[in-house]
Amino acid sequence: MYKILIADDNKQITNILSSYAKNDGYTPLVAYDGKEALEIFRKGGIDLCLLDVMMPGMDGFELCRTIRKESNVPIIMVTAKGEDYERIMGLDIGADDYVVKPFSPAEVMARVRAVMRRIDTPEKTRNTFTFDNLHIDLDNYSVKIGEANIVLTKKEIELLWTFATNKDKVFSRDNLLDSLWGFDYFGDTRTVDSHIKRLRAKLDTVPHPKWDIKTIWGVGYKFEVRDE
Repeated sequence: MYKILIADDNKQITNILSSYAKNDGYTPLVAYDGKEALEIFRKGGIDLCLLDVMMPGMDGFELCRTIRKESNVPIIMVTAKGEDYERIMGLDIGADDYVVKPFSPAEVMARVRAVMRRIDTPEKTRNTFTFDNLHIDLDNYSVKIGEANIVLTKKEIELLWTFATNKDKVFSRDNLLDSLWGFDYFGDTRTVDSHIKRLRAKLDTVPHPKWDIKTIWGVGYKFEVRDE
């Protein structure tokens, strides 16, 4: 049974979400501030995090950053209505999705199910890709450039795999949303841009002169091979 960490200082919200999570067959673990949430997370076994942005002790952004340094577990942020910068910030620091207050608990669980469907896939088939100094292993979700291990989230690895295994094919933002986030995703194309921005920043920590993720303005993105 999947375990969901629900972090929010509003007990009414955590009670409602816990009830809906149980009805969907998940095991909810509740925290009322960021530090408590981190303690629960570090005990292990968490399959998804649902984090409110505004929490005492450690806010949702800081908690998300800390978790991302340690794990690629799916994270859904809960943001304030109308605060676009909160949603953009959440995606930039590694969140997989977001919901906006006030929200419907049924919608939140729909988002949880969508994320869990994407990660609940068999990993028995060997899936590796190598080009020049880039090596991707989908069995253990690891990426290397040369001898350097590049710490990426699950979604960032899936983006890189999609690009690298389709050399020079241009993917539109809508293509990527449909194939990697799913038709039932509630977000928009800014999600793709935020993830690719973060992916590039991590890849660029190690030189890779023979390949890159290139922006095709007005169209989308592709894996570009140089001097082949």
